[in-house]
Amino acid sequence: MQKYLWIAIGGSLGALARYWVGVTIASRLGTKFPYGTFVINVTACVIIGFSLAFLGRHTELNPAWRFLVPVGFVGAYSTFSTFEWEMFSSLQIGGFLIAAVYLVSSIFLGLLAVWCGVMIARVIS
Repeated sequence: MQKYLWIAIGGSLGALARYWVGVTIASRLGTKFPYGTFVINVTACVIIGFSLAFLGRHTELNPAWRFLVPVGFVGAYSTFSTFEWEMFSSLQIGGFLIAAVYLVSSIFLGLLAVWCGVMIARVIS
């Protein structure tokens, strides 16, 4: 039960950080290009890469850190970093075909899913 508390705390902090970073970047650089989301996605990749590698090497640390940082905080801050970590992990073990399929299908199906959501919203609105 305690792991859910750590995930919730990390998720709350990640959601707040996402909002703050997005608003701060947009107010400084504008919204013509999605700078805020771009910065969030890239920084989330650094955080998930660091935290999973560091925690993987330091197994003596409290397991709560895994729930707090990569699952809770980064999970709420950005799911793009999880996508990138999974791509990296596949490539690291030689799963080039899996990584390629995952990349292409995620982008294509993600755009298709957004379009479907917009179409559904237009029909019911």
